[in-house]
Amino acid sequence: MAMNTEETPIRIVKKKGGHAGHHGGAWKVAYADFVTAMMALFIVLWIVGQSKAVKEAVSQYFKDPGAFTYSKGGAGAMEGGPSPMDGNSVTQLEAQKIALEKLGNQILKEIMANPELKAIASQVKFEIVNEGMRIELLEKSESFFFDVGTSELKPEAAKIIGIIAAEVGRLPNKLVIEGHTDARQYSRSDGYSNFELSAERANSARRIMARNGVELAQIDQVRGYADTRLRDAANPLDITNRRISVLVKFKE
Repeated sequence: MAMNTEETPIRIVKKKGGHAGHHGGAWKVAYADFVTAMMALFIVLWIVGQSKAVKEAVSQYFKDPGAFTYSKGGAGAMEGGPSPMDGNSVTQLEAQKIALEKLGNQILKEIMANPELKAIASQVKFEIVNEGMRIELLEKSESFFFDVGTSELKPEAAKIIGIIAAEVGRLPNKLVIEGHTDARQYSRSDGYSNFELSAERANSARRIMARNGVELAQIDQVRGYADTRLRDAANPLDITNRRISVLVKFKE
């Protein structure tokens, strides 16, 4: 047998290394877009399945999210309150919140319409809390509502409280009137303290509200907190800690 003296040539194939990293980020962008789209779809489907009151609340929030502040832990459909499965309770709660927000807007509108009060309208704050809506009259750089150490309301404060009373007096909701002081302490020998002062301030507001449409039966409590609930805890002597609050409670 004759032998083939010619050797078969050996072919060497060199494979270039892949550059996966060149296009490695593209799929991440696409995936992120997909997740975002799915999240948006989920939110839309969730809103579609909610009650009319919840839809109105969500719509109102996106129209003007800064109009009202919601305290952490406040009752709500999306955070801190009943779950969406609690049908009736969510609907009733959201309906009440919407009604109280409208009430707050109406009160603010009336204050702004009064030339004597327009300048201090920014010192009236509305906040939805666990119990209902709290309306606060806050002092600023000057004593607009009370002189230091006194419980007598100044004319501007009395007018604002009268406007509040005329509106909330039309409702069946119970009211809680709260008085607060800053941390300046009394040193009277008869034991008179910030507790007495804050309670007297709250009662001053109660008497004005009684003259402007609020029935005695509507008053649930009159509270004097002294300086135990400072609005500005970092500055206990700050004038904003001196204030009157009217809490319009949710209906049970």
